[in-house]
Amino acid sequence: MKALYFEHFGASEVLQYGELPQPEIGESDVLVKVEYIGLNFADIYRRRGDYHIEKHTPYINGYEGAGVIEAIGANVTNQQVGETVLFVDVPFANAEYVAVPSEQAIRLPAGIDSKLAASIGLQGMTADFLAHDLGKNTPGEKAFITGISGGVGQVLSQMLVADEIEVYGSASSTEKQALALSHGVKQVFPSRENSWVETVEGQFATAYDGVGSTIQQSLDLIKHRGKVVFFGMAGGDPVKIDPVALMSESKSILTGDLWDYLTSYEERKIRSERLFSYFAKGQIEISEPTIFSLSEGKQAHEFLETGKSIGKVLLKS
Repeated sequence: MKALYFEHFGASEVLQYGELPQPEIGESDVLVKVEYIGLNFADIYRRRGDYHIEKHTPYINGYEGAGVIEAIGANVTNQQVGETVLFVDVPFANAEYVAVPSEQAIRLPAGIDSKLAASIGLQGMTADFLAHDLGKNTPGEKAFITGISGGVGQVLSQMLVADEIEVYGSASSTEKQALALSHGVKQVFPSRENSWVETVEGQFATAYDGVGSTIQQSLDLIKHRGKVVFFGMAGGDPVKIDPVALMSESKSILTGDLWDYLTSYEERKIRSERLFSYFAKGQIEISEPTIFSLSEGKQAHEFLETGKSIGKVLLKS
């Protein structure tokens, strides 16, 4: 099979494209012929050696994709050959074929094709657990999202709007700001300047921060007894936070790992159905993804690293 791989950590130049052995499936696995693969900042961190990556010789990056089941193991009962499925937490995804544990294969409903599924899978499931397990906002509350037009931000903002939350945010360009406003967001501030911060300090029940380097700003934006939901470091490492200062204003930082919320087939089924229902009702729309062929993996990594992408970057197998 064709795959995107690398033999040592480094910049995008380490990525190679070529033939590798096709994976063998176990009794509880399904073999997926991958159509679209989600590219995420975590994949860049893995390529650099800054993030855990599954051992393999050579390294094959990627944990998210969608495609058609071509074979099933002897003990598989949840899926059938020919079904289109999504997976968001299976290693070695940057390849034409991936062996996926049956309990981690999410069946796609009518109306959700493999391109859309790969575009919303990881970010959508992340947005779902951020909103419904960590944020837990109630209708009428104000929430702020840093990087509101990124992959997670686009889905999260519309999910919160659908849940009747008053949503605000920041974005790096006028194009990204306009995109968020078109999704029902009340106001979007320019992230490349901070003169606006003082005007809205202490107004939000929750600030969702996937940028990392802005965590102190997020703490300033929330009111007493508010919370920051921290979920990524797309803009760099967060500064150290003094817990005593948080205690004096009854502020909290909540964080989590999606994998701690996807612990069974039933969990994946419930959460994916809730996510897909927003799309079925027309409550969430996303930008058309930027698509590179798997052989163009180097260019795709470089494009994502520039920060110019709006929405999802996909690799087409």
